[in-house]
Amino acid sequence: MTGLEGLEAYVRTYVAETKSALHEPYLYEAMRRIVPMLLKARADEKTIYFFGNGGSASTASHFVVDIGKATIRGDGKRFRCVALVDNVESVTAWANDADYSKVFSEQLKGLAHSGDVAFGISGSGNSPNVLEAVRVARALGLATVGLTGMGGGKLRELVDVPLVVPSNSMQHIEDVHLLICHLLTAYLRDEQPSTDR
Repeated sequence: MTGLEGLEAYVRTYVAETKSALHEPYLYEAMRRIVPMLLKARADEKTIYFFGNGGSASTASHFVVDIGKATIRGDGKRFRCVALVDNVESVTAWANDADYSKVFSEQLKGLAHSGDVAFGISGSGNSPNVLEAVRVARALGLATVGLTGMGGGKLRELVDVPLVVPSNSMQHIEDVHLLICHLLTAYLRDEQPSTDR
């Protein structure tokens, strides 16, 4: 007995479940609203803030690297992106001295301006610090996007554009969130200049 008897079936099931989370009209509908928002931010030289916890924090950092670097074309305008999760000193100071629910919102209060974009990522849609950051972002006049799953949680109702992965599996939700990062990056890299308003 090798312990691998069910591995092939497990792999096939996992891949099939992830693929099924992509075969829904929600993905195009959300992208149709998110892409112009990001293009406008680039054209207006506004900043896009990304934030989340755990695996979603990693995706936030990944988004910033990909969109900030891979979409550069010649001497054209660049996307101004910040991952609030990467400011470890601020995150730990607010968590220690105030409350963990404030680790992103307090950073936004000091950095964000009207017209910027806040991109909250929460697999459950109920992370208190993501929700608080979105509330603050809206009060400051930022456009808001939420990547979530599990029905969307509270985040779905708070953001201008919710992208809710139709799955209750955190692994599949995070898989799709990372794919969305790459899809957005590829499109923003390859889109024609005429669409950049």
